[in-house]
Amino acid sequence: MAIIITDECINCGACEPECPNNAIYEGGVEWTMQEGTSITTEYTLEDGKIVAADAEQSPIDDDVYFIAPDKCTECKGFHEEPQCAAVCPVDCCVQDPDRIETEELLLARKDKLHLS
Repeated sequence: MAIIITDECINCGACEPECPNNAIYEGGVEWTMQEGTSITTEYTLEDGKIVAADAEQSPIDDDVYFIAPDKCTECKGFHEEPQCAAVCPVDCCVQDPDRIETEELLLARKDKLHLS
């Protein structure tokens, strides 16, 4: 499952620097696949849309921090547990029940985001 940030977020920003994929953004901020990854050319998002690595994507939430699901690996391949959830003072970084993802899929995404 990907991690989401719920509306209980207090916008403290503790989660953002902990993400090894640079998948966490402040509410209202545009994001790119390139930030914090090795992606330099086009990237195919999970919905099939092909985007340039540096193409700005619309914010997922305007009010609270959000996690770009195409970049979230639940810290697989980096840490034992999602670091955003570990540091969140209000426990609003939770697994998204609408996005069931296997460990294999998360590790494959990590490898795709961070080319060796």
